[in-house]
Amino acid sequence: MTTSNRPRRIVGMSMKMYFDLDHTIRYIQGVYELDGLAWNHRVDLFVIPDFITIMEAARILQPSHVILGAQDTFWKDEGAYTGEVSPLVLRQAGVKIVEMGHAERRAIFGETDEQVALKAGAAARNGLTPLVCIGERTHHNIASAAVGMAIEECKPQVTSVLSTIPDDVEVIFAYEPVWAIGAAAPADADHVVNVTKELRKLMEGRKGTTRIMYGGSAGPGTFAKIAEGVDGLFLGRFAHNIHNLKQVITEVGGA
Repeated sequence: MTTSNRPRRIVGMSMKMYFDLDHTIRYIQGVYELDGLAWNHRVDLFVIPDFITIMEAARILQPSHVILGAQDTFWKDEGAYTGEVSPLVLRQAGVKIVEMGHAERRAIFGETDEQVALKAGAAARNGLTPLVCIGERTHHNIASAAVGMAIEECKPQVTSVLSTIPDDVEVIFAYEPVWAIGAAAPADADHVVNVTKELRKLMEGRKGTTRIMYGGSAGPGTFAKIAEGVDGLFLGRFAHNIHNLKQVITEVGGA
């Protein structure tokens, strides 16, 4: 697949648990004000706040094209699952994209590929787009070995998800090498392009839209170097400054 026939580009950020209530609402309002910029640059823009502020975020973003996301979901729509969040309720609240399988959840809470795949299936069943984080844990110093290791580790993360969602639904994969998350700089551009090109082969022939984003210390200046392999950027702390987010949208839309 060449860049000319790729899906629409996409930029998004997860707020994780960094902001308090007031700061979150102010940030969502700032993202709302970027709507016209993103749309004019032919870029889909999403933001993922914490669960507490989803309803207010939906109210703020409702008149815009900005897509509202959630940081996780459970794989059942209802039941005795204390502390979990239903994908059905998320859809009713105005959520469109659900992030799942982030490296932090895999490491801290022991989430498995099978559980992430169940969540993806539940999201798709409820009309939500799964945003699935994938990536290898360790980095090899030899470039060819690093790519092979990444593919070997990421392949089951991808195929398990594809086995639980209908072929015609949209899915987004965020390639985030675990060793690059929180690092001083993103992964080497050649590494990202080589890995994502191979991962894309696993998705060939799907009827539904399939996009690949890059995350892991991504920020201004990242996209142009890896545009050959990805459709957009999934941002973390670099986007805490709304001006950085604005710059990334401009770069992704114009690259």
